[in-house]
Amino acid sequence: MNNQKILDGPSPSLIGRRINMLWWIFNPLAILEKRYQQYGDIYVIAKNTSPQVVYISNPEALQQIFSAPAGTFDSSGANNVLLPLLGDRSLILLDGAAHQRQRKLLMPPFHGDRLKTYGETIRQITQQVISQWEVGKSFNVRAAMQEISLRVILSVVFGLDEGDRFEELRKLLTRLLDGVGSPISSMLLFFPSLQKDWGMWSPWGRFLRLRSQIDQIIYTQIKARRESDSKHDDILSLLLDARDEDGQPMTDKELRDELVTLLFAGHETTASALSWALYWIDNLPEVREKLLQELDTLPAADPSAVIKLLYLNAVCCETLRIYPIAINTFPRIVKSPIDIMGYHFEPGTLLLPSTYLTHHREDLYPEPKCFKPERFLEKQFSPYEYLPFGGGNRRCIGLAFAQFEMKLVLATILTQYDLQLANKTAIKPTRRGLTVAPSAHLRMVVKQLRSQKSPALV
Repeated sequence: MNNQKILDGPSPSLIGRRINMLWWIFNPLAILEKRYQQYGDIYVIAKNTSPQVVYISNPEALQQIFSAPAGTFDSSGANNVLLPLLGDRSLILLDGAAHQRQRKLLMPPFHGDRLKTYGETIRQITQQVISQWEVGKSFNVRAAMQEISLRVILSVVFGLDEGDRFEELRKLLTRLLDGVGSPISSMLLFFPSLQKDWGMWSPWGRFLRLRSQIDQIIYTQIKARRESDSKHDDILSLLLDARDEDGQPMTDKELRDELVTLLFAGHETTASALSWALYWIDNLPEVREKLLQELDTLPAADPSAVIKLLYLNAVCCETLRIYPIAINTFPRIVKSPIDIMGYHFEPGTLLLPSTYLTHHREDLYPEPKCFKPERFLEKQFSPYEYLPFGGGNRRCIGLAFAQFEMKLVLATILTQYDLQLANKTAIKPTRRGLTVAPSAHLRMVVKQLRSQKSPALV
């Protein structure tokens, strides 16, 4: 007797699959929630396609996936949508021994005492950006947070904080990201058939030329660092000195792809998370008051002290829970037959753990649509219940840096300014390239300067 369970899921026609893909691009959260209600926490997105793509938001199943033996899955081939942005030597697009090698080389700059060296840079950049705000005037929240996060990543990763190279790279990166940022323009990434270079006035042609200009600046910076006799503490310099187990350094192509990966992974995502946090803090006065009371207890002159603030941590965690920037983790392609929760998966099946659906399970997070930081004070969630940075051997290596930056930027802003949303219209998540972000129309007004400022952040 065969006790194997049968996967549930829709059986759309070819036209139906095309319509679903467009729905996924323009309103991804709605289609996720609808399918979850119809088919549960493990389902195939289309029964009549090969290979099968299976959505999973069951914590027990996620634990089996994230803790599976090496060689069970291949993640590289499932992320090809990122290839035009990142390059084929990006950590995200590597698998097996190559992935492990790059991961070991990239890990040291993002942990331990290295974080403390970035704290003053983050604080100063935040201060420079927000010093331009004027009392009584509104500002575009996303644009301001993008400015902070981009300047932080350029400084920390490249050691660039001024000069022609800095200005040019900042301008080009912004144009490239905006070029694939809307739901319509992001179709360039989801539909390879649209990736045709018809010259500089065509969407893909503009993308390729911007990418080429960015690459030229990056390779110039790599060359300058290789030839420099001065000591630098940016991540590029650390990676130039890194050696693998065979004593081999990264090639220029590997460096380029990893640096671009850090740029995109550490810029857009942080800007979106910060924008959401400011939105929720203003929407809920009780959250704001608790947070301000805690921020006023910061000790003197130590930016890294924000790491110890429990309520600030809870606010950041809840921000990343309710609207995770990456709504899915990286896909896994089955290489060896595996059974998960009574389902049997053959090689070639693509498993897609859903961060958003897991974060909105009623059994884990009662009233999941409500913003409640206290959840993270009352309970410690497992890596299979809370996974804004992915899981297993694909967990984001920059998560500690991202959390630190988010806390320090929020603390710097909130200890100096009283902010208020320009209007109380509810903000909904929208497609931003490959991620989901708050609307670009989110604006806040500077009500006044705070009379009490934390000495650690002034």
